[in-house]
Amino acid sequence: MPKPIVALVGRPNVGKSTLFNRLAGERLAIVDETPGTTRDRILAESEWNGILFDVIDTGGIDPSHGGRTPLSVGSADFIKEIRTQAQIAIQEADAILFLTDGSSGVTPPDREVAEILRRSQKKLEDGSLWPPIFLVVNKCESPARRAAASEFYELGLGDPHPISALHGTSTGDLLDELVKTFPQVEEEEDESIKIAIVGKPNAGKSSLLNQLTGEERAIVSPIPGTTRDAVDTQIVYEGIPVTLIDTAGIRRRGRIDPGVEKYSVLRSLKAIERADVALLMIDATTGITAQDAHIAGFILDAWKSTVVLVNKWDAIEKDSYTMDVFTHIILQELKFMDYVPLLFISAKTGQRVDRVLPLALQVQEERLARITTSKLNQILRKAQDAHPAPTHSGKQLKIYYATQVRSNPPTFLVYVNDPKLMHFSYRRFLENRIREEYGFLGTPIRIVLRGKKDK
Repeated sequence: MPKPIVALVGRPNVGKSTLFNRLAGERLAIVDETPGTTRDRILAESEWNGILFDVIDTGGIDPSHGGRTPLSVGSADFIKEIRTQAQIAIQEADAILFLTDGSSGVTPPDREVAEILRRSQKKLEDGSLWPPIFLVVNKCESPARRAAASEFYELGLGDPHPISALHGTSTGDLLDELVKTFPQVEEEEDESIKIAIVGKPNAGKSSLLNQLTGEERAIVSPIPGTTRDAVDTQIVYEGIPVTLIDTAGIRRRGRIDPGVEKYSVLRSLKAIERADVALLMIDATTGITAQDAHIAGFILDAWKSTVVLVNKWDAIEKDSYTMDVFTHIILQELKFMDYVPLLFISAKTGQRVDRVLPLALQVQEERLARITTSKLNQILRKAQDAHPAPTHSGKQLKIYYATQVRSNPPTFLVYVNDPKLMHFSYRRFLENRIREEYGFLGTPIRIVLRGKKDK
């Protein structure tokens, strides 16, 4: 089942990014004393007591700003956008952590944010409110601050939870209560192959969906951003059940419009997470852009397989070298995933669209492939004989043994003398030797190292 989503909301500079970093286990959000620093929602996976969930960091809500003095110099232009961003995150959340600042006490913006949150809740048949809201009073490092947190009862959102996101004080107690509220819904098992159609706005995703299904399933419009949500379409292709996920276009952060556009980006990233294979559509008329590479990075971060579709090929003036030139440029820009296949299509005319699903299914099949342990070790021995690992501080990497521990994606556990001696370039070299033998077309490969001293 999909992971629950937890939204961190509140006025600026109450510590949302600090709590987000603690829950994510990494410094994924910028932490700054200047209010309004966090201007884009950030999504990351977190875990507590074996329960996985996604946490969203939002920009601070400042409902009091309406042409009056901004919270800080340079933040005024972002206040309305940040507020909208947080409200949209609320719509998608399964639980909300409403952060306040125990060092400053209850403020008028806190009261207004509390009112926004109360209005966002819906009453369920059993009388409970959804989504559940946890009133978190941050920066309560001292006993005095913790005792003073009782003043936040006036916000009418139940018991305050005094914590220190910076030091981790009482965050465990908060998470214990949080995970109890997550929905316990078992989804019906879906064995279909899930293929997400992703890319910038107006790259032709909806047109491709209509071609693949043979029906007008999605609105086709030249206006970027027409498709707002991730839409599932189930088909059967040559006896194989397939779920096509058409997503909203992903724009560069600075060009994402307030409102539903931001919600669409979140839904698109979630669609990538749900997919087995992502069809990354590139507009041939504009060529590959930094944003295309950015989307490819989202796909790689989720360890999903990829097919790159260069769309609108009918609109390009071509000679006998044009396709080779495009291929070279695209693979150069996507050098971090140069294993992906390219297909030049026109969703408008149907050119080569009949090859899209067969290629995507081939990529999915290779995603599930396995290499026997004996063959894998033979490949690695030959690789080391041909190109021994370089030395580092007088020590040389030694590979003792390797085995494939899982597929989907292919994951290899490699026992070495010291994982720190494995340079990134040599890891890529080994990956390429594996691909020479087994392909794994369009699929990322994980190589996990384990040293002598590792348990």
